[in-house]
Amino acid sequence: MQPTLWQQIYDPFGNMIISTLLGAIPVVVMLVGLGFLHLKAHIAAGAGLLAALAIAIFAYGMPASMAGNAAFFGGLTGLLPIGWIVLNIIFLHQLTEQNGSFKILQDSIAGITQDRRLQLLLIAFAFGAFFEGAAGFGTPVAVTAAILIGLGFSPLAASGLSLIANTAPVAFGALGTPIITLSKVHGYDLMEISAMVGRQLPFFSLLVPFWLIWAFAGRKAMADIWPAIFVTGASFALSQFLVSNYIGPELVDVIAAIVSMVSLIAFLKVWQPKEIWTSTTLKGRVDNSRADVEAGAASGVAASLSDGATRGQPLPATPSRHSRADIIRAWTPWAILTVFVFVWGLPPVKAWLNGIFAPNFPISGLHNLVEKMPPVVASPTREAAVYSFALLSATGTGILLSAVVGGLVMKYNPWQLIKTFGRTLVLVRYSLLTIVLMLALGTLTRFSGTDTTLGLAFANTGVFYPFFGTLMGWLGVALTGSDTASNVLFGGMQKVAADQLGLSPNLMGAANSSGGVMGKMIDAQSIVVAS
Repeated sequence: MQPTLWQQIYDPFGNMIISTLLGAIPVVVMLVGLGFLHLKAHIAAGAGLLAALAIAIFAYGMPASMAGNAAFFGGLTGLLPIGWIVLNIIFLHQLTEQNGSFKILQDSIAGITQDRRLQLLLIAFAFGAFFEGAAGFGTPVAVTAAILIGLGFSPLAASGLSLIANTAPVAFGALGTPIITLSKVHGYDLMEISAMVGRQLPFFSLLVPFWLIWAFAGRKAMADIWPAIFVTGASFALSQFLVSNYIGPELVDVIAAIVSMVSLIAFLKVWQPKEIWTSTTLKGRVDNSRADVEAGAASGVAASLSDGATRGQPLPATPSRHSRADIIRAWTPWAILTVFVFVWGLPPVKAWLNGIFAPNFPISGLHNLVEKMPPVVASPTREAAVYSFALLSATGTGILLSAVVGGLVMKYNPWQLIKTFGRTLVLVRYSLLTIVLMLALGTLTRFSGTDTTLGLAFANTGVFYPFFGTLMGWLGVALTGSDTASNVLFGGMQKVAADQLGLSPNLMGAANSSGGVMGKMIDAQSIVVAS
């Protein structure tokens, strides 16, 4: 029997308020489960997926088999490339912990500065931005949170602060993938859209480091190290502007992050804060800054992160000293990781690896059977559903190879590497399950049209559209976990709406991507990677 073509309906009840409220139910179910009912992440994600299936089938009229295939398609994507990255970065981390090199790495960072605020700038913001630019897809949060926990930050503080830091680089993540995708899918000029985003984001790139330290330590403690924060943010922002406007989107974050790290380290050679923040004085300082938080000077998130930091493991006032050779050996696995991730992100390398092995599998019962309808597209357009098993070119494969090479350098034998990989697989099993369920949820909402209903609700705001159009980009990332996905979902709508309202299409297309970066810190996928 020939499969039936199904057309998306964005207002199934003839009332956008009701349709919008229904479209939001899966996300609300998941977030309520996580934030208020304190369900485990995989259970909350599963509940959200069940809600999405019910809404898609019974409210939007999507055939049940088609809805199931959409969820299956998303689950496959959750395993590869997303889950594959998480598994292998934790594998590398386990190897460095077992042989003690991670402790030496922590001490070497503490040797640069013992001040936790400055460590956050160096690791969460600058180092994290490098991995966002090179790999994206949760890699920076996984790496920086692990390092921060090792330095004595609690898991809550390390994860939350890494999520805040991983905002400004997102639009140019994974070697400019979101911008390149926006250009290719929706017909924007690549350099023009890159330049526009590069003129919007530097303002946030300058503000985010200040916000990061304020959230961790309070307003007064932030003010005490404002010169270092300014150097970190300004060097990143200026590099981001120059590279995006005059070179292109591919290396924006990589270059900006390197410049930011080097600038901060060089600045600390000639400047140090009057008082050094370590865990021996952190609790008292957090208590003092709580008055600022309660007075409204900082967000509620700041209070919870500060409390989490208070409960962190003690950081020695004087870190252990190690020989230069030991420090080099400790950093070597991460240097190997950096090289592999960067090389794996190069388009020619990806193309070559895909040419060797990257079979495509059209999802039966879904591929080209869902039709997007106006006003989302100019004319009915069929949605492709092809799973690319691009195992060789996947970033996670580059990370795995770097972990193996790093493990051999650390004198592990092959059997020890296999045993550690098996233990890591057990360790992250629930995180992998959660990622699969989350990607299934996001993919189902895209194919059923429920997330488009939410986007159209914003598009009907008329003269307020520039605000809500930017918010739409935020919503897209919050729902899908990807600035690339948000650009694919709403980039065309931004262009059409901008033309109708007499606005610059490049302005609104860029606003979609720039607005999306702030959704990165609260999307469930990023939270799962951090956890």
